[in-house]
Amino acid sequence: MPTLSVFMDVPLAQKLEGSLLKTYKQDNCPNKIFLAFRVCMTSEGHPWVSSVVPKIRLQIAYDPSLNYEYVPVKGMKSFTEASLKLLFGKHSQAIVENRVGGVHTVGDNGAFQLGAQFLKIWCKDSQIVYIISSQKEPYGLVFQDMGFTVCEYSFWDSKQLCVDSNVLLDVVEQAPHGCIFVIGNIGDCNLTQSQWARLMANMKSKQIFPFFDIPNQGLSTGDLEEDTGFLEYFVSQGFEFFCSQSLSKTFGIYDEGVGILVVVALNNQLLLCVLSQLMKLTQALWLNPPTMGARIITSVLCNPALQEEWKQSLKGLVENIMLIKEKVKEKLRLLGTPGSWDHITDQNGPHSYLGLNSQQVEYLVKKKHIYLPKNGRINFTCINACNIDYITQSINEAVLSTKGSE
Repeated sequence: MPTLSVFMDVPLAQKLEGSLLKTYKQDNCPNKIFLAFRVCMTSEGHPWVSSVVPKIRLQIAYDPSLNYEYVPVKGMKSFTEASLKLLFGKHSQAIVENRVGGVHTVGDNGAFQLGAQFLKIWCKDSQIVYIISSQKEPYGLVFQDMGFTVCEYSFWDSKQLCVDSNVLLDVVEQAPHGCIFVIGNIGDCNLTQSQWARLMANMKSKQIFPFFDIPNQGLSTGDLEEDTGFLEYFVSQGFEFFCSQSLSKTFGIYDEGVGILVVVALNNQLLLCVLSQLMKLTQALWLNPPTMGARIITSVLCNPALQEEWKQSLKGLVENIMLIKEKVKEKLRLLGTPGSWDHITDQNGPHSYLGLNSQQVEYLVKKKHIYLPKNGRINFTCINACNIDYITQSINEAVLSTKGSE
């Protein structure tokens, strides 16, 4: 008699991502181009790595003093302290008052997994989560899996081809009292002083708990402090909040997924209580975080010369991204491509919207073998001197071919 499997009723899950890359790899066209890589790319088509990283890897490999014992549940203290200073500045009000701390987490979503677990247990009256960013974020799945009611919104206005800062303000005004707000790329909103005041007033009166995402500090503007300056504004207004910080992308150590869950509390006593509960949760989630990525980042951030070299490499990457965007916009203008393409250079960071509709995206994929997401949000570091003419000419053709059907 055959044995029945306990997995008989388990269906095959719908693939969440990777199908576009799979289709690209199966394409035999010699001129195919992939514009949807998550990581920053070099002009040679390889993942970008900061110039300081190979040096530090060698130092770590040949350092006889290193102890490879498990680190504490909270993670590497030196890594957490260096990350917090980078995020807030060493003279931050919260750091000076000793009411900000962090827990060393795993991967890009580790901080959200840990933070969501804590909020599920200790904020039982706050089971509604609003996720608002410039794109659909994967951590919505984390909160849904925890049983939260999740509402997702985007800053990006696909009709006006711009970031609409009023979306955030409007969603806050309609949100219920005591909910959780997960906010990514808030710096892209460019809020005015009056808008900041309105946002703060509404969040305070409704006791909304902010949970920020900082996945690539320095990659938006090239200025590390400018990219996270809004955090100090929330600190000065007396907010308590969580923040996910990941530095993997800004160092180019994508396979060393590492970050921290940052906690800002009203005082040190409250902070210590929260951190103690978070450490208790990490024992069930991953117990001890990996250290290689954290060692690389800490070595750079704690060495002024290496930190300056890292900042310069990061600045050079951002300047190159801005140059690529300018070239794409100018080539589209010279081709006479219908529409305004200012939105390309108005957006910050390597990943930005091209402003194409679904028909135009389909044309590029099927007719020109240029692979990009359905929403047209591409990685501009995938464009280089060898393919920029082909890409811009193809975009021009896609726009012209679908213009009459709009």
